[in-house]
Amino acid sequence: MKCGLSRGWFVFGWLALGVGRLVAGAASLGGSLGELEVEASAGGHFQAALPSAADHYYLLQRADSLAGPWLSVALQPGSGAAVVLRDPASMARRAFYRVGAVPLTAPLDSDGDGLDDVAEWKLGTLGNAFNPAVAPATTDAAIVMTDPVRYEKLAHRDNFPGAADVREVKFLIMGANTAAPRLYFLNTNIHQYHFYFAEDVLGYRSDLTTFNNETYFSDARRQIAGSLIYYPHYAGGAGPSGLSGLFAMEFWPSDAVGFGHVRMAYNLVSRALPWMDRRLAYHPAGLSQETRMESEAAQWEGAAIDRISSAELFASSRYSVLNPGVSFGRLVVGGGTTAVTARDIVVLATVPADLSRVAGIITAAPQTPLSHINLKARQNQTPNCYLKEALSDARIVALAGKLVRMEVGSDGLWLREASAAEVEARLEGLRPKVATMPVRDLAVVSIRPLSAVAFSGSSSVGAKAANVAELRRLLPAGLSPDGYAVPFSFYDAFMLENGFYAYAKLMVQEPGFRGDAAVREARLSEFRALLKAGTVPVALRSALAATQAAFAPGVAIRCRSSTNNEDLPGFNGAGLYDSYTHRPDEGSLHKTVRQVWASLWNFRAFEERDFYRIDHFGAAMAVLLIPNTDDEQANGVAVSKNLIDPNWRGYYVNVQKGEELITNPGQTVIPEEFLIASLMGLTRYEIQHVSYSSLQATRTSLLSTAQAWDLADRLSAIQNRFRSLYNAWSDPDFAMEVEFKITQAGKLFIKQARPWVN
Repeated sequence: MKCGLSRGWFVFGWLALGVGRLVAGAASLGGSLGELEVEASAGGHFQAALPSAADHYYLLQRADSLAGPWLSVALQPGSGAAVVLRDPASMARRAFYRVGAVPLTAPLDSDGDGLDDVAEWKLGTLGNAFNPAVAPATTDAAIVMTDPVRYEKLAHRDNFPGAADVREVKFLIMGANTAAPRLYFLNTNIHQYHFYFAEDVLGYRSDLTTFNNETYFSDARRQIAGSLIYYPHYAGGAGPSGLSGLFAMEFWPSDAVGFGHVRMAYNLVSRALPWMDRRLAYHPAGLSQETRMESEAAQWEGAAIDRISSAELFASSRYSVLNPGVSFGRLVVGGGTTAVTARDIVVLATVPADLSRVAGIITAAPQTPLSHINLKARQNQTPNCYLKEALSDARIVALAGKLVRMEVGSDGLWLREASAAEVEARLEGLRPKVATMPVRDLAVVSIRPLSAVAFSGSSSVGAKAANVAELRRLLPAGLSPDGYAVPFSFYDAFMLENGFYAYAKLMVQEPGFRGDAAVREARLSEFRALLKAGTVPVALRSALAATQAAFAPGVAIRCRSSTNNEDLPGFNGAGLYDSYTHRPDEGSLHKTVRQVWASLWNFRAFEERDFYRIDHFGAAMAVLLIPNTDDEQANGVAVSKNLIDPNWRGYYVNVQKGEELITNPGQTVIPEEFLIASLMGLTRYEIQHVSYSSLQATRTSLLSTAQAWDLADRLSAIQNRFRSLYNAWSDPDFAMEVEFKITQAGKLFIKQARPWVN
C-alpha cells in the first residue's frame, strides 16, 4: 500500500496478515516523509519503506491502540536513499504503527538512559537506543544482537520437549520492577545459569536464594530470566510467503509469568533483534504458563504480542529427529515394510505398526518417541526421522533405489550416494562378533501364579512375566496385572512333539532362504501356519485347561509373549512378537497359546535375532496369562526418567485415547506427548506438552492433573525398585519403560515394565 503525507507522523492500523490502513496523520515531528509503501515482510513483520533525508533519522513506533503508549521498535538513519523500517516483533492479532522523521539536530532519547538515539546507534554492538542497559565490558554478554551471526555466537545447544539439540540464548532483565528495565543476552556457552551471570558479569551481590525469590514465581519480581530459542524446522510461517524457522521467547516452565512481565520481556527482546526475519513468538512452555494465560485472556486479546502454543509449534514442524545418527543402505521409497532387511533405508508414507530390522527410517507422518518403531531404532542405533512430504522430497526421489549414506541430525537430513563397501562396513560394525545362546531354564515344568514367580525367575518364564510379577508385589492390589506364567518348557515340549525343531533346521539351511528376504518371509509364514496347527501334548493341554478354569467365568484371557530374548537391559525386542486375546467363546486356551508360540518365528523377530547372532534354537517362548480388559479411557507408554534434562527428576509420557495403541499406532494418528517433572515450582510437578491426541475433539489432555501426578508417583516407585533389582544404582542412564492405561473407572493401571534402552 502506498500513501503520502508531507510532514509529521504517518499512523496506521494493522490487522495481522491483513493490509495497512491510514488512520490519522498528526504533525508532531519535522521532516518530509514523502510517499510510504507499507506491507508485510516475508517473515510476517510490519514494514514501511520511505525516502529519507541525510539530516534525519526515522523511527517506527507501535501501540496496542491509537491512544498509545507508543513504543519505538525500529530506527534507521537517513541517507538520501530509501530506508526500510521493520518491526522485529511478529505481527500479532492487532497493532497500530506510526512512522516519524526526527532531525539529527534534535534527537530523541527513546530509552531514557541519558544517551540520545543517534549516539547509541553509532556505538553499534555496544549501544541500543531501545534498551537502557550499559554494555558490559566483556564479550560474555550483549545488550543488542545486531545480526543472526551474533545470535549464533552466543547460543549453545540444548534439549527441550519436542525439540532436540536446538540453539538457545538466555537473557536476563534487571530492574523489572522499575520504569527502566535493562536487558542482557548471555553468552550461553559460558553462562548457563542466570544467577552466576548476574553475579560474575553484572555484579549482583545477594545470594542464590535471594536471586531466585526475586526472579521466579512472583508478580513482584525484580528480575526476569528467560531464553530465546530457535526452532529451525517450524514451517507455519506468518503468512502465504512466511519463512520457515521460528524464534521463541520462553521462561522456566513452572514459572507462571504474568502478562505484564511477558509484555515487558517481549518488547525488550524483540527491539534488540533489528535483523529479525522469522516469526518471533512467546511460547508458554508449561501448564502453569498456559493456565496463567487463560486467566489473563482479556489482556492478551488486545495485545500486539505474537504467541504460539506447543501444539501449534510442533505440529507445524516439517522435520523432527527421533533417533540421530549415520547409516548406509539401499534407499527404498514407499515400498512398504515387507521383505526389507538391515541393508535397506526405508522411506514410508506412514508410521508402520511393525518393521523388521532396517538400516534407516524416514516417515512422511509424524512419529512418537515411544512407539515400537522408535524403541527398536534406539536399540539398534538406527537413524530415524520424520520428514514432511518425504516421498516427494527432491533429494530422496533422486536417490531412490541407490545405495546411500544417510545422516539424521538436529539441523536436518543429509543424503549422498554410497558404495557397497560402506554399507557392509557399517553393518558389520554393528553386529556382535560372536553368537550368543539365550538363557532358558527348562526345569520349571508347571504353570505358576505370578505370586510364585520371583524376579530371578525370568530364566524360566521370560523377563516380561517376571517383571509383571514384581509389579504385582510393588504396587497396591488392582494397579497391575495378576495371572499366571506358562514356562519355556511348554514351548520346548510342543516343538519336540511335532518335530518342529528338525523342520526349522532344514528350512534355514535352504539356499533360497538365506539369500532372498522375500523367500525367507514366505517360508517363515508357512512355518508359523504349521505351528498354529500343531499338536499340543495332552499333559500341556490339561495344565492349560486347569489354568483357564481358574479365571473368573466370562473373562477374556490376554496371552502375552514373554521370550528369553526381549525386555532385557540393552535389548528390549519391542514389537518382535505377538500377543493374543482368548475370548470365552473360543474354546480351549491351548489354541491361542499356539499362536503366541508361533510368533517366535515372525520374520521381523527372525531378522533381529539373526543380526545379533542369537541362536534361533535357543530362543524360547513363555506366555503370560492375565485377565483382558477392554474399553479403557486411554493407554500409554512412559519412561521413568527425564529424557530432556536428567538434572531434574521427571518422566516422559505418550498417551492415546481409548484402545488406539501408542506402541503400534494407526497410520496417521498422533498421540498426546508430554514431560512431567519436578521443576522447582509452586507445585510438585510441572507438565510440558508437545502434542495432544489427534483423536481428541479439543486440545485437552487425556489425563487429569491428578492422574498425571499419580502416574509420576508410580513411575518413581518403579524406577527405584527395578534400579535395585538390576543393580543399576551407578548407571545414570538406567530407566524403565512402562505401559499403562486409564480404566473406564478413571483408575491408573500399570500393564508392564521393562528396561529402557538408551
